[in-house]
Amino acid sequence: MRAHRVAVLALPGILPFELGIPHRIFGRAKDPDGRPLYEIVTCAPAPGPVQTDADFAIHVERGPETLAEADTVVVPASYELGPVYEEGRLTDELAAALAHIRPGTRLVSICTGGYVLAAAGYLDGRPATTHWASADHFQRLFPKVRVDADVLFVDDGDVLTSAGVAAGLDLCLHLVRRDHGTAVANEVARRTVVPPHRDGGQAQYIARPMPDPAAATTASARAWALAHLHEPIQLRDLAVRESMSVRTFTRRFRDEVGISPGQWLTQQRVERARHLLESTDLPVDQIAHDAGFGTAQSLRVHLQSAIGVTPTAYRRTFRSSASPTASPSPAA
Repeated sequence: MRAHRVAVLALPGILPFELGIPHRIFGRAKDPDGRPLYEIVTCAPAPGPVQTDADFAIHVERGPETLAEADTVVVPASYELGPVYEEGRLTDELAAALAHIRPGTRLVSICTGGYVLAAAGYLDGRPATTHWASADHFQRLFPKVRVDADVLFVDDGDVLTSAGVAAGLDLCLHLVRRDHGTAVANEVARRTVVPPHRDGGQAQYIARPMPDPAAATTASARAWALAHLHEPIQLRDLAVRESMSVRTFTRRFRDEVGISPGQWLTQQRVERARHLLESTDLPVDQIAHDAGFGTAQSLRVHLQSAIGVTPTAYRRTFRSSASPTASPSPAA
């Protein structure tokens, strides 16, 4: 099978960090034999030098016809979008470039790259996000878009949008996980030295003060929970481990992690279940127990809610890319 082709559209004023995210994340994804799973190419509305928002330009050899060959098109952030940002309309050059995109191509934006997708009409009637600082302006400019400024990214199937900067990493890792499973995505994250998973529904960190370094944190409770996911875990159990009241623990946990303890626990259990479905031959009932869901039905409900598939369907999709091992229960 040929590698999935990702075309990254470099626009004037592009942020170098965001431009590099697709290359860094997709470029590190390999199959078990070490073959690249993605081919990443950069293009521009017109070949040649493209000025970044830094003190240097980049030379882009490929033109907009590259978009016609893409399976996924990524539009990173730019600070010089002109009429796109000011009036919500595409320039003639940009409209001509986007016209090369084939129907059914997956579309992805990072930060203010979402303005381009919205101006082209791709986000009409859809949920989307962008950097929190631009969210109000984005919503006023594109009233047909259902803007959610409180999430890291939005996966609406064939169109995905992310918040600012590091949320682009989260979205690209999410796509690797969606395309090729947890094991591949975790290896990419490990090589990139970033967290393997931050759920798209996690809050953007908006005007939230950092916890006092001298104060107690919830880190040890989280570490304990990860080692005991197979057991019933109550909020009080976590609070007691940090010698806090439930109210104080909940507040501090949300300050540090961005979501509630219950949401975080569910995310970790889903991730463990996905790992076990990919990498072991354990029956679904055993995986449900080891991940802390108790029953196969509970696992099925949570997995369906998180990623839209059943445990059996998930295993069938991703099992071939992982080596089967008989993984013991975490209680062992």
